Amino acid sequence: MSKDFFDRERWEREILEHVLRRYPERRDRFETSSGIEVERVYTPKEEEIDYVEDLGFPGQYPFTRGVYPTMYRGRLWTMRQYAGYATAEESNRRYKYLLSQGQTGLSVAFDLPTQIGYDSDHPLVEGEVGKVGVAIDSLDDVEVLFEGIPLDKVSTSMTINAPAAILLAMYIAVAKKQGVDPKALQGTIQNDILKEYVARGTYIFPPQPSMRLITDIFAYCKENLPRWNTISISGYHIREAGATAVQEVAFTLANAIAYVEAAVQAGLDVDEFADRISFFFNSHNDFLEEAAKFRAARRLWARIMKERFGARAPHSWMLRFHTQTAGCTLTAQQPDNNVVRVTLQALAAVLGGTQSLHTNSRDEALSLPTEKSVQIALRTQQIIAHESGVANTMDPLAGSYYVEALTTEIEQRAQEYIEKIDTLGGALVAIERGFMQREIQESAYRYQRAVERGEQIVVGVNEFVVEEETTLRRLKVDPAVRERQIERLQALKERRDGDKVQTLLTRLREMAQGEENLLPIILECVEAYATLGEICGVLREVFGEYKPSLAL
Repeated sequence: MSKDFFDRERWEREILEHVLRRYPERRDRFETSSGIEVERVYTPKEEEIDYVEDLGFPGQYPFTRGVYPTMYRGRLWTMRQYAGYATAEESNRRYKYLLSQGQTGLSVAFDLPTQIGYDSDHPLVEGEVGKVGVAIDSLDDVEVLFEGIPLDKVSTSMTINAPAAILLAMYIAVAKKQGVDPKALQGTIQNDILKEYVARGTYIFPPQPSMRLITDIFAYCKENLPRWNTISISGYHIREAGATAVQEVAFTLANAIAYVEAAVQAGLDVDEFADRISFFFNSHNDFLEEAAKFRAARRLWARIMKERFGARAPHSWMLRFHTQTAGCTLTAQQPDNNVVRVTLQALAAVLGGTQSLHTNSRDEALSLPTEKSVQIALRTQQIIAHESGVANTMDPLAGSYYVEALTTEIEQRAQEYIEKIDTLGGALVAIERGFMQREIQESAYRYQRAVERGEQIVVGVNEFVVEEETTLRRLKVDPAVRERQIERLQALKERRDGDKVQTLLTRLREMAQGEENLLPIILECVEAYATLGEICGVLREVFGEYKPSLAL
């Protein structure tokens, strides 16, 4: 391209003079949410992009443009609405409703007691049973949760971490009761304990035994559940805690590196488990940065797996991910505005090449979503898929000067973070020293200050404010849920074989003190109707509990 055709320096001078003359109050400097300065216009910079090494084609290394050759022309992303509240019966009704409305995969939300390994009758969990997800105490509850839902026909994602092995065992047991071969099961357990230490807090055990449980799951599923995603490494909660897009990519991939290293140290070949690793990202408000973020993460992970871990199989290089729109961006003020936010965030995820998507509901800053709100959220995905046209071609943003520049910048900045974490000794050490936590806290503080100063506009909150009472109906969980769960739990304990349960729990304790894979004995305990709390109680005795440093 000749200088006569496009004189960038002259254009820059002229446009700046025009802006300052006509809009003296307009600021001249803009940044993405990660602090990447946005140029006034982007033009070809072929010397910065190697179109073979960096871009290529969809389905080819380094997968910048997508992990599959046909992307959505071959198959749309899985529409997977995250749901679960109160009892297994109520959640089962919501799942059947969502499936009847066109949802193509299940995503289970568990209540806080379940996430931290306590039964509903434990004194510490009073007031939390069934509130932020469904209450699960035993296999008995999981049988009800999936009643009438053929597990060989749906893909199920379970947002569970510290007790992931136990919930996976319960899912396997239900499938067996349905006559489904576990080898046919498809789905994902989150199983990502490192981000719990960093950002979320629903941990139980210290890092080392937690990592053992994770690698036990890797090994067990390799032989018994070959189609199951054994981990979903989450940047979502890191972003919700206040991280930037760059930090989300960097910290998520740093954690992923730690899991791969742990599995290799446990004797697994990287190509035997890498294709069952999946990821879970946030889709935030900075539309084009978010789309570029997904492309950058995919490219960086491909290079990490190929160059750092020596993975040989192309499927081991692929970063496959689920996306959820950003809960932290939803506002209680003018909640219908959230429909617009979620639409933009969902579109960014689709343009970024997601394999699975959850769209938040407009009322989630106020309460659990109602059926009407969930339907609107699901319809948002369906309209993008079937009416917008963006799924008709692979990677429709490819070649955008701005998107390609952002992709490269995010990749480079994330790589610098990973190198810093490596110098600290890896993700586990970085977490123990509070490095990631401090970086996230500082980013969250900067963002909040920008909102308070009016530098970052949040429509309906610090600008375009109106006085109004929301007319949205709020979904509330019946306070009697805990009592019903306790009654159900007591009835279970009366009818099960108590001696068999105690024998199996003793064997679990002995095996936890050794080095054997714990999944087979956990499955036996579950099938004998040992409760979640009983199994976690035994593991707490052996492994201890994680206590974060007060210095953090």
